[in-house]
Amino acid sequence: MNIMGVIVSGRLPQTDFQQVGQSQFLFNIPDADNINHIVVFLTGTSPLPDGMAAGVYFSWPDPSAPPNWQFLGHISNLKPSAIYKISQLKKLNEMESNPTSTIFGTQPISHIAQIGISVEPEAALMQQTPSQTSATSYLAFGQKMLENFFNFASSFAVTQAQMVPNPSETFVPLSTLQTWYTNFQRRLQQNPNFWKS
Repeated sequence: MNIMGVIVSGRLPQTDFQQVGQSQFLFNIPDADNINHIVVFLTGTSPLPDGMAAGVYFSWPDPSAPPNWQFLGHISNLKPSAIYKISQLKKLNEMESNPTSTIFGTQPISHIAQIGISVEPEAALMQQTPSQTSATSYLAFGQKMLENFFNFASSFAVTQAQMVPNPSETFVPLSTLQTWYTNFQRRLQQNPNFWKS
C-alpha cells in the first residue's frame, strides 16, 4: 500500500518506495544534480500510527562511499506534507559526516540520490535538528564571531599621529582587517562549512 510519496520539483509524483526495514523506506531519485526542492507527503490511504511520524532523510550520490544521510525534518498525520530545499545539502554532504549515516542499514555505493523515510516516535523526531538549520546556525555563529573580533580589534585603533614608536611592536592596518572580514563573510555566505576544510 502506497501511504507516502515524493515529488521532485518538475517531475511526476513517486510512490514506488522500497521497504528496507520494519519502518524504513527508500525512494530513489535519478539525475539528482539539478534538483532544488523535494516534497514528501502522506497519500491519505492510511494514517501513521498514533504518536508516530515519518522522519525524512536525504542522501546525495557519492560514487566512492555508501549513503550519508542528512535529516531534513518530518511529516505526520497533523502535518501530512513538507517541502525541502536540498540544493545546499550537497555542499554540506561534501563538508561533514553525519552520525545518521547507517540509519537505513548498510547500503551499497550508489550513483542515485535517495530519500529515506523512517517511521519513528514523533517526540524523538521533534528533538532532531534538520541539516539546513545546522547550516543556518553555523552561519549565524560565524557572523557573530567575526563581528566580535572586528569590534574588539577596532577598539585598539589609533591614528598614525597617535602612534608611539615601538620597534618591538608590529602594526596591521585596519583596512587589512576590514578586507579579511569582508572576504570571510562572503565565503561563509557561499558555504557555511568552508572553515572545516
